[in-house]
Amino acid sequence: MRIGLQIPVFKWTGGGAAIGTTLARIAREAEAAGFYSLWVMDHFFQIQMVGPAEDPMLEGYSALSFMAGVTEKVKLGTMVTGVTYRYPGLLVKTATTLDVLSGGRAYLGIGAAWNEEEHNGLGVPFPPLKERFEMLEDALQIAHQMWSDGHDAPFNGKHAHLARTLNSPQAVSKPHPPILIGGTGEQKTLRFVAQYGDACNLFIRMGDDVVRHKLDVLRGHCADANRPYTDIEKTSLDSFLVGTGDGALSGQALVDNIGHAADLGFDHAIFSIQNVSAPGVFDALAAVRDQIAAIPEGGRK
Repeated sequence: MRIGLQIPVFKWTGGGAAIGTTLARIAREAEAAGFYSLWVMDHFFQIQMVGPAEDPMLEGYSALSFMAGVTEKVKLGTMVTGVTYRYPGLLVKTATTLDVLSGGRAYLGIGAAWNEEEHNGLGVPFPPLKERFEMLEDALQIAHQMWSDGHDAPFNGKHAHLARTLNSPQAVSKPHPPILIGGTGEQKTLRFVAQYGDACNLFIRMGDDVVRHKLDVLRGHCADANRPYTDIEKTSLDSFLVGTGDGALSGQALVDNIGHAADLGFDHAIFSIQNVSAPGVFDALAAVRDQIAAIPEGGRK
């Protein structure tokens, strides 16, 4: 079973001047503890479910590039980029650059975008939901075209119009960096996963029955698209304390938590650690890394 670390908070001891050194330490220690992937949100303000908008937030691809420079093997991705934030051709070029400079370690995490507050705050247009999904489909098609052998050609979608989808150098990952599509919508999002994606992401907090239902919906969309369901990497998202004390997970509790995600049908358990900047927090995970690695992936049986 693969595990990934999401880092959604940068409000750490020492303020802004210490964020770089703390983030570098976290990235290196997570890799050493056996994490397969590192993820940051692609937001510009802190999101309301996590903290006030004024809390520190880093631009996603800059943070990933920084972490690529202090690690060697761990995969890197956004959880997830709102399609409205960057022109789609430039987004694919940005993800390609991360993949090339990291030696083939990038994911392209993408979704339809939702945070109207930061759009308004920074002057980014926030179209209606229907239009954002049209933009998302354009971006997914552009990614496939730019990462294909015959990529240097025009593209004309519903909203995006590119005269040349030139992408040089090409990505190191083959056939291309995995495309993770975030969201749980059954009619469009999960259909896009089956048509264009390599990975999905579902919240564990939705509950076991809802998660199983969403995965069944994805299975149906894969059948409609004539695509093997096992082609899709199923990733989960969760959050917890690690270590000792009330509500904290350690040792066998960590193994059981990740094993439950596998039982639900996931291949890759991604989670944030609420005390991630605390010294020694990764020791508990390092101690059970072999047990976690031995858990069979649930979605690719």
